[in-house]
This record gives sequence, C-alpha cells and structure tokens, in this order.
Amino acid sequence: MTRATGRKSLVLHLGVVALLFLLQFVLPEYHHLTVTRIMILAVFALGYNVLFGYTGLLSLGHAMFFACGLYAAGLTVYHLGWDVLPAFLFAVAVAGAAAAAVGMIALRTTGVAFMIVTLMFSQVVYLATLYFSRYTRGDEGLVLPARARSFELVGIHVNLADPVTRYYIALGLLAAGILVVHRLVRSGTGREWIAVRENESRTRMLGYNTFSIKLKALTVSGALSGAAGAAYALLFAYVGSTFASIQYSIDALLFTLLGGAGTVLGPVLGSFIMFYLIDIFSEYTTAYLLATGVVLILLILYFSVGILGTLRRKWLHWLP
Repeated sequence: MTRATGRKSLVLHLGVVALLFLLQFVLPEYHHLTVTRIMILAVFALGYNVLFGYTGLLSLGHAMFFACGLYAAGLTVYHLGWDVLPAFLFAVAVAGAAAAAVGMIALRTTGVAFMIVTLMFSQVVYLATLYFSRYTRGDEGLVLPARARSFELVGIHVNLADPVTRYYIALGLLAAGILVVHRLVRSGTGREWIAVRENESRTRMLGYNTFSIKLKALTVSGALSGAAGAAYALLFAYVGSTFASIQYSIDALLFTLLGGAGTVLGPVLGSFIMFYLIDIFSEYTTAYLLATGVVLILLILYFSVGILGTLRRKWLHWLP
C-alpha cells in the first residue's frame, strides 16, 4: 500500500468514527441506546476478524473471550468492590491471557479440529458460569451495584448511567479498536498474518514461526473481544451466562462474513446491518430469524466475500 492510499484509508476510517459521533445528535432515544450496544459488539467482531479475516483461523469459541472480559470486570466490581477502570484493565488482561493459554493448545490443530477445540473450550467457560452460580447467578445474571455506575478520571466525574456518556465511551472504544486493527494490518505483523492465511506452508518454509504468528493473532483477538465484554458489563451493569453461549461466537462470525472478512470496517458494517435486520423483522413477525436468514442468503449471493470485501475486489482496491 502506497503512502497516498494509506492516507486515503486512514481518512476513511476516521470519517466513519466522525460520522458515528455526529449521528448521536439526530438519533431518537431508542436508537441511541441501540447504536451504543452495536458499537460494543462491533469491537467484539473486530477482534474476531483479526483471527478469522486476517489469519484465516475459524473459531467457534470466541464467546469465551467476550465472557472472560465480561465476568472479570463484572465479578471484581460486584464481589470485590473494584473501581471501574482497574476492573476494565484487569478484564482485558484476563481475556488476552486466556486467549494465549487456549492458543498454546488449540493452535496445535488446524481446520475443523481447531474449530472443535475452540468450541470445547468455550463450552467449558459457559458451563463454568452455570456451575459457579453461587457467584455468577448463571442465566439469571448479576446486576452491578450503583457504586459501579460511576468513576473519577483526572478529577472528572463520569456517570455510566448517562446515555450520552455511554455512547461516548462505546464510540471511544470502537475508534480505538478500529485504529489499532488498522495500524496492525498495515504493519509487518499484519503482513505475517495474511501470509499465514494465504499459504501457511510457504510462510513456514520461508523461515517464519507460524505458530508464534498465529498465537499473537489469537492473543490480540482475545484481548479485543475481552475489552468488548468488559465494556458491555460496565456500561450496561449486567453480567449473565447467555453471553458465554455459542450463539455469541456465531454472531461474531456472521457480523464478519456479512461486512467482509479481512477488511477493517467489514465487521463494523456487518454488526450494524445484522442487528437492525433482526430488530426490524422482529417487529413484524415471530419468524424474524427466518426472514433475516433469507436476506443474508441474498446478500451473500451478490456479495460473496461480504459487502466491503466485494467493494474492495471490484473498485476500492486500497481498502485494508
């Protein structure tokens, strides 16, 4: 990518962030809250895309990293009385460490075996949230106390119960996620990920440690997913076992495939489209998942590599 196209790409991604910032001033109350939730889930999808879109590793267990962040933040605040910021940072570290630990085992497999191993680990985390219901309350979940709804930052009081504040924090996290992924995929690290995705055997033959490359991708992916989980717990004051279920792993995959795997903004676009498809169809029919599935099939027929992936293939070749 040349310097000119690099600048063009950066301007586009900053423009998307600016658009989301301006959007809050015209959104009704319901959509204001909805977009806040979508932005958090988009960070989760960004993390998934690092592993699947750029490194070519299909995981069915990414909900475990989202749940690691969710519970690490929620339980430390609820049971140990931690402040919001230390709980968030701890949660990101826990999710990243969990991804590295899982990767040491799961990355010794490939293809379908990798999918199954990640799914098994994810189910262990999900069942653990149910088994230790004395602390997690399982499917019922925990509602975080009022003291966890605010914190002090450089002398400024931040109220997490305020919708505008939640929107700004979600947008800030999404912007940070977009810029981090954008920077990584344009660096040597990103080129290594893509090399593994395109031809791991040749990459190994050229002298690269492909296990280390994949482990780095999984760790970054897990940390981003954990950051999304922690933010969800702290912003919406709720922690529940549902977030550790396989459904959330599938959601991240669908967001990524729909928007365009291997594009920075693809998972963000996919998150918005998928969320609103379900939201709109659920107003008119109880078979909203069927209707959503039909629309997704039509989209995939015309956008075989996702919406942004297809646009990049045909016209916007400079998209990272």
